[in-house]
Amino acid sequence: MTRHGIRLPAGQDLGRLSPCVCNPLRMVTRAVTQLYDDVLRPSGLRVTQFSILATIGRIGEANLKQLEDTLAIDQTTLTRSLNLLERDGVIERASHPDGRIKAMRLTSKGRGALKVARPLWAQAQDKVLRELGTKAWAEAQRRLNHLRHVAVKKRRLGRKRRRVRPSSALRRTRL
Repeated sequence: MTRHGIRLPAGQDLGRLSPCVCNPLRMVTRAVTQLYDDVLRPSGLRVTQFSILATIGRIGEANLKQLEDTLAIDQTTLTRSLNLLERDGVIERASHPDGRIKAMRLTSKGRGALKVARPLWAQAQDKVLRELGTKAWAEAQRRLNHLRHVAVKKRRLGRKRRRVRPSSALRRTRL
């Protein structure tokens, strides 16, 4: 038997839900995030902040779209995080030829925070990779990236369909 194209184990009822893909991924994400946050604590940064600062540091100046794409983070969450980092003085707005584009860069305080945090991040990374193994991590990363691409693609398709449906529904009511 199949449910939404997924082959169910023999004897599993179509009316029963299949195991959720999202829940174990969220559980792993929370646990790994907590591990990195614990190791990064002396730097005063959380791993989410570290990721944003490291990305801005690598790019030099980054606008919202670059950060959204690089970090695969939604605009609302990113904007909130950037506002907090700007409030804390670790990033600042950079002028951009197109005044509508919000670009950010590290301040000297931000470069200092990143300098302190990098070796701590490396410790957390080593802890995880020692337990998991670099080969297993490479395979997991490949599979997770594939899953991310599938999810992004399906989400975009869903958005397009939702945009199309209202107008086609309106046409039917006008007939």
